[in-house]
Amino acid sequence: MNIRDLEYLVAVHDVSNFSKAAEMCNVSQPTLSGQLKKLETDLDAPLMERSTRRVLFTPIGETVVKHARSVLDMVRQIESLSQVDDPLTGDYHIGMLPTVGPFLLPMLMPELTRQYPQMNLYLYELRTDQLVNKLLRGELDAVVLTKQQWSQPVEEISLYTERLLLAVSTKDELSESTEPVSRSVIKNKPVLMLEEGHCLHDQMMDVCNAVGAKADHRYKATSMDTLMHMVMSNTGVTLMPELACQTPPKGVRFISFKNPKPRREIVMLTRKGSTRSEALALLAETIKCTANEKI
Repeated sequence: MNIRDLEYLVAVHDVSNFSKAAEMCNVSQPTLSGQLKKLETDLDAPLMERSTRRVLFTPIGETVVKHARSVLDMVRQIESLSQVDDPLTGDYHIGMLPTVGPFLLPMLMPELTRQYPQMNLYLYELRTDQLVNKLLRGELDAVVLTKQQWSQPVEEISLYTERLLLAVSTKDELSESTEPVSRSVIKNKPVLMLEEGHCLHDQMMDVCNAVGAKADHRYKATSMDTLMHMVMSNTGVTLMPELACQTPPKGVRFISFKNPKPRREIVMLTRKGSTRSEALALLAETIKCTANEKI
């Protein structure tokens, strides 16, 4: 048994999927599966029930996961002790929303590498509830997500505010608009949505409800990339955050709304009293400057 095996186990527990867990841990699925089978052999106990559709943890598996989280938290605390003299050195685990990471990271990583070459960043894409839970458990040092009202013991750093733009097919008559459009134009359009659980889904619903538009519930996308392909086929329209609209894909046009423009605020959360607050504040400032150059 080693620390990496425990990380694999916790990752599978968090996402209930071996492929996604392997991606989070930056290993191949066979490697992750093999190590977890070896862990079960070492413990002489089944930790999971496996099928092609889902992963269920056995009672002893749930207990092992609980202890694994505690062990991983202690390991990170020990690792952080060696970084007191130079807070910009060492491993940092940062979580982001799937509607933020793919568009922010490509422009952010070169700048972070240049400014903080001794900082090793481990990046994770998860939904809001997963991000906050992992932050509070000490599994992540900071998370980047949409501003909300927080009841948890967290510190919030404002990063940037971005507009939500209307994405339409170039086959749609709206694509010929040369001026910003009213939000009411979506009333008679099928509005394609992300599946529930994404905070962007809630923001899309707020815009729809404000103008009496109805979401198209026949299909709910699991990713923004899927949404774009649906728009390309002229199946419907959707809303996209501004950073995701820097390079329109072929067959899609992004259109601004008139005032009041729908927006979302992106923030960084850290734990109250975090020993890494100095480095995380510098990281937040770099994110802020990088994003605001594009929006």
